[in-house]
Amino acid sequence: MWSVVDDAERAQWDFVPFEAVGPLRFGMGIEEVATAMDAQGFVSSFSYMGLPHGALAQDAGFHSKDAPLYMGEEAVTAYCRKSGALAAVAVDALRGPQVSFDGLRLIGRVPSELSEQLHGYAEDRGMVGMVSVDGDPRSEELGLLIRVQRAGDILLTRAFFVADFQDWANTLHDCVPVHEWDIR
Repeated sequence: MWSVVDDAERAQWDFVPFEAVGPLRFGMGIEEVATAMDAQGFVSSFSYMGLPHGALAQDAGFHSKDAPLYMGEEAVTAYCRKSGALAAVAVDALRGPQVSFDGLRLIGRVPSELSEQLHGYAEDRGMVGMVSVDGDPRSEELGLLIRVQRAGDILLTRAFFVADFQDWANTLHDCVPVHEWDIR
């Protein structure tokens, strides 16, 4: 139930702010997302969004082809706008790919360690180190929100990445669908 994929067994992706998360480029259509995920060894476990969230109208969950599918076992969730364009990506702390940014591993980390590193990164580059309403690190300048996810008695980092949101949301926090806040 709380199994965590070892970092060495995770797909290794890079994050380019406002452009891409691994093979997923912001702006690509849901079919392109599915094709890119298939090439990475992930299959769709669902494609549905019960209640649209602002400009977001569809989400698609993906799990490893090799993993048994249980409720909540998605490794990656892609969120698309009403236009069909990919606008946000969430990567699961327990079974998602390892996503790195400028040498920082973002997924499945001890939250306090990553928080300190991200704030140091921001400070070194003249950015403001910010926290979400839940106390998690975030960066409007990078389109990145780090959340926490439970793995038994420990917490690990889960990342939420967004494309440029200035034309559809006021803040990074506004981009996060209700469903995403329910994942703990």
